[in-house]
Amino acid sequence: MKKFITIAVAVLCFAAVASAQPKALGIRATYGAELSYQHNAGPGFFEFDAGLFNNFIDLTAIYDFNIAPLGPINFYAGPGVFVAGWPGDNDLHLNAGLAGQVGFEYTFDFPLQISLDWRPWFNFVDGFHGHYTGAALGLRYAF
Repeated sequence: MKKFITIAVAVLCFAAVASAQPKALGIRATYGAELSYQHNAGPGFFEFDAGLFNNFIDLTAIYDFNIAPLGPINFYAGPGVFVAGWPGDNDLHLNAGLAGQVGFEYTFDFPLQISLDWRPWFNFVDGFHGHYTGAALGLRYAF
């Protein structure tokens, strides 16, 4: 019974801490659009994006370190991974690799966050080569 109570308290504490962390949900617009979710964790934040572009979709996960948080302005950079897919003649082509991100964001006094970042990709599945995705503008609801 003591183990059950200990586990239950630990799970409730973990849930309380996770729900107390700042989060943001919105879009990240570049050559296409991505649904973007951020979750603060430690000295940075996780960012998860699901994008739809002209002829492919991608999923990206990045951990950004807060390099210079200056009040409502935050400069960040970090590594991540991605997977992308697009239709071929009779099959689906997949690619995966490493991603990086450098940018800054501004969180207003009301729950709006705006960001500008640059994210290069380095493909591994279809041979090692870079894929430049360019700069992106993000608009997120911060909660």
